[in-house]
Amino acid sequence: MQNHVNYAKEVFKIEAQAIQQLSQYLDDHFNQAIELILLTKGKLIVTGMGKSGLIGRKMAATFSSTGTPSFFLHPAEAFHGDLGMVAKNDVLLAISKSGETSEILQLIPFFKKQQLPIIAICAAANSTLVKNASHFLNVLVNQEACPLDLAPTASSTATLAMGDALAMALMKARNFQRADFAQFHPGGSLGRKLLTAVQTVMHQKKLPIIPPTTGMESLINAMTTGKLGLVVIQKNQQIIGIITDGDLRRIMRKKQTQFFQLQAKDFMTKNPIRIAPSLTIKAAEALMVKHKITSLLVAQKGNLVGIVQIYQVA
Repeated sequence: MQNHVNYAKEVFKIEAQAIQQLSQYLDDHFNQAIELILLTKGKLIVTGMGKSGLIGRKMAATFSSTGTPSFFLHPAEAFHGDLGMVAKNDVLLAISKSGETSEILQLIPFFKKQQLPIIAICAAANSTLVKNASHFLNVLVNQEACPLDLAPTASSTATLAMGDALAMALMKARNFQRADFAQFHPGGSLGRKLLTAVQTVMHQKKLPIIPPTTGMESLINAMTTGKLGLVVIQKNQQIIGIITDGDLRRIMRKKQTQFFQLQAKDFMTKNPIRIAPSLTIKAAEALMVKHKITSLLVAQKGNLVGIVQIYQVA
């Protein structure tokens, strides 16, 4: 039986070498391309045909989600009305391995007439595309991973890596932060943590609240019924303490003979940490990690309105 794993390893090796090779081609054109995109008041338009187009779509998505407004323009569709999406101050990022893709070359006169700059990602330095571009990013590879050296494999991987290098360099130049990333990813876990308030996830029904004079049997019943592993002690509708199941176990070992004579006020943790309902999930999580606790009390004007626990925000 043929060992297909060995060939897969060869593919990885060829594609890894293709990416490493890109470093030797980087020059001031890369810096200039970054500055051009940073200074533009328009969008970064990405275009490409075939496999280059598929890579281009991914690039546009990455740019857009990391602070650089971008969209993909299909070069064939461009001449059937989609050129109307192009606006003043836009920049074209054109992808073509050969630099002679006819659908891409047809776009050049339009962009030249509009005096819009062109950045070429290409493997042929003397191609028509590169000659008409203001900046050239070389993605030449020694060989494809394809056994026929035909199917775009190493070259498409190198092109994708070049797009990532552009996007990440732009992120760094813009000082794009986690909070900015979250704004564009509100549906993801990071966006949810950074943008969502604890009031949307906190427990707020049948909260385990007891008075300070509660005896041990009633305390244990309240903790069991509450199913949160804690009870909150309130007096005159104000939080004065908290007891967790860990506190209960520790006092049971320490006060074995007097255990059932104790009241909540005798061993509660006074003045527990309280947070506002508007605090973000991310901030609440950081607070719990800092203080090595798994629950936070959510309060308004000193009155308990909810409880948030660390497993809710993971």
